[in-house]
Amino acid sequence: MRREHLLPTPEDTHALGRSLAEVLAPGDLVVLVGPLGAGKTALTQGIGAGLGVREPVTSPTFVISRVHRGGRVPLVHVDAYRLGGVADVDDLDLDASTDESVTVVEWGQGLVERLADEHLEVRLDRRDDDVRTAVLLPHGPGWEARLPPA
Repeated sequence: MRREHLLPTPEDTHALGRSLAEVLAPGDLVVLVGPLGAGKTALTQGIGAGLGVREPVTSPTFVISRVHRGGRVPLVHVDAYRLGGVADVDDLDLDASTDESVTVVEWGQGLVERLADEHLEVRLDRRDDDVRTAVLLPHGPGWEARLPPA
């Protein structure tokens, strides 16, 4: 079941992230899909805030992966844009931390889904009027019951 959200402002994107954080648990994988400027990092910032991360959550484009501790669950934030394939994902050794962390991967579609038995895909887009949209696509039976309402 897909759930769609309209996100007219960056604050709305953060609020959706905070709402998702309420249902996230260690071992969860969230895969963010969408073009540049669609709100992937803003959504992750909301997730970080909802998890209680105190440090700034910024795009890990150049470092590929950042771990944010200090919240109720560690947040692993990955930008897979520059990764060439599954072998590059393996080199990051993400599966070593997925069981005890929430892992959010920007640009990870087709690369990271095997890191968890189930995952949540969030498709973000920016319309011509600059309003963002988010479609939540659960992959696995556990996500259906946990998703926040649209």
